Amino acid sequence: MVNLGASNEVRVKELVDSLMKLTRYNGRIIWDTSMPDGPPRRRLDASKAIKEFRFEATTDLKEGLKKTIKWYAKT
Repeated sequence: MVNLGASNEVRVKELVDSLMKLTRYNGRIIWDTSMPDGPPRRRLDASKAIKEFRFEATTDLKEGLKKTIKWYAKT
């Protein structure tokens, strides 16, 4: 398996906040507090993509989210 994407760390709450803003979602988010040891942030390991394909992401997360949401809305 090869992960494609940027290797920047992102807090899960910041990702959710960005998605809510970009999609104009005004609903409520319910956090599962039964998993207190869940990771508060994520970071993709794209080293295999760099090594195997010389692939490095050129789009930052927020721009990638915008493009993905736009693409999804068209389908």
